[in-house]
Amino acid sequence: MVDKLDSEHDFLQKNVHLAVQGDAGALNSLLTHYHDRLWRMIVVRLDARLKGRLDADDVIQEAFLEIAQRIREFKEDVHFYIWIRFITLQRLQMLHRHHLGAQMRDARMEQQPKAHMAGTESMADIFLGHLTSPSQAVIRRELTAQLHQILAEMEPLDREVLALRHFEELSNVETAAVLEISPDAASKRHLRALKKLKDVFRRIQDESQSG
Repeated sequence: MVDKLDSEHDFLQKNVHLAVQGDAGALNSLLTHYHDRLWRMIVVRLDARLKGRLDADDVIQEAFLEIAQRIREFKEDVHFYIWIRFITLQRLQMLHRHHLGAQMRDARMEQQPKAHMAGTESMADIFLGHLTSPSQAVIRRELTAQLHQILAEMEPLDREVLALRHFEELSNVETAAVLEISPDAASKRHLRALKKLKDVFRRIQDESQSG
C-alpha cells in the first residue's frame, strides 16, 4: 500500500512539473487521473433545473480547456487537484449564471443548492448507486427518502465535508483547506455526519451484498 502511494505521488509530482513546463501529454495524464473525482464534484453541485440542458461532462470539457490555457499560472506548492477543482468550480458557477440568469437571483424561486454546495438529491443518488436491481426498487425508494431527510437536516458545512471526503476522495487536511476551516473542525464535522448516516449506510451495504 505504501509503495502504491509513493508511486502515485511520484507520478503526480513528475507530471505536474512537466505540465507546467508546457508538456501537453503530462497535463492530459493529470486531467485523466482526476477526471472521475471532478465529475463527482460537479454532479452533486449541478443545479437540478439544468438537467437535460447541461451535464458534468460539458462542465469538465470547458474547465479542461481553461486549465490548459492557465497551466503556467500553477504554483507547485499548491495541491494540483485543489487548483483544478477551483477552476472547474468557477466554470460551473459561470455556466449556472449563463443558463439560469435572473432565476439565480430571485429569492422567490424554489430554493436550490448554491452552485458551490452539494445537493441532497444528487448525494443520495450516488450513495444508492449500487441498488439498481428490480428487487431493490422498493428498498431504494425507502432509503432515498431517509437519506434526503437526514442530509437536508444536516448543517450545510457538514454535508459539504461529507461530499468532499466521500465523492471527491479528499483527505481531511485537503477538505479543511478547501473549506478554510481547521483540520480538527473538518474531522469533527465528518464524524458527526457519518454518525447521523450510520444506520442508513449499514442498510445500503446489506442490500448491496444481498443484491
